[in-house]
Amino acid sequence: GKQKKQKYAAMKRMISLKDQRLKEKDRAKTEKKKKEDPSAIKEQEVPKYPSCLFFQYNTQLGPPYHILVDTNFINFSIKAKLDVVQSMMDCLYAKCIPCITDCVMAELEKLGMKYRVALRIAKDPRFDRMPCSHKGTYADDCLVQRVTQHKCYIVATVDRDLKRRIRKIPGVPIMYISNHR
Repeated sequence: GKQKKQKYAAMKRMISLKDQRLKEKDRAKTEKKKKEDPSAIKEQEVPKYPSCLFFQYNTQLGPPYHILVDTNFINFSIKAKLDVVQSMMDCLYAKCIPCITDCVMAELEKLGMKYRVALRIAKDPRFDRMPCSHKGTYADDCLVQRVTQHKCYIVATVDRDLKRRIRKIPGVPIMYISNHR
C-alpha cells in the first residue's frame, strides 16, 4: 500500500480578531503603544549577588568546613568502603563537620531495611542535625534552598541532577565520590 505522509510542525489554526463569527464584546481591542521618551532614565533590574562572593571566590568558606550530606553520598561511601568523616578530612586537609538535614534523614528512613547501615552512619554523633522548616521531604529542593540562602556549605552528593542544579549557584563547591575516593 501507499504510505501516509505526515505533516511535521503543523500549526494550529487560530481565528483572527476580524472574523465575523466573533461577537463584538469578545474581540480584544488592540492597545496603542506609547512612544518611549529617549531622554527618560531607563531602569534595569540587576541580579543581587551576596556580599560573601568576591567574583567567584566565596569568603564564607573556611575551616572547619560544614558539609551538607545527601542520601546517595552515604550509600556510595558504603559501597566504596569509605569512612565518611575521615575521607572528607583527607580530601580537604581540615576539620570537617558533616551536616544532615531532617529531609535526608526522612529519605533514609523511607528506604527501609536495605539501607539500615546508611541510617546508622547518619545517626553518628559526629554528624550535625539540621532542622527543616518546610513541608514535604524532598531532600534535593531542601539542600538547594539552604545553599542559596547561606553560602557557607559544601554539598556532598553523587546525584547528577542535584549537581547540575547546584553548579548554577555561584560559590557553592560540590564534593562527590568517584574511583573509590
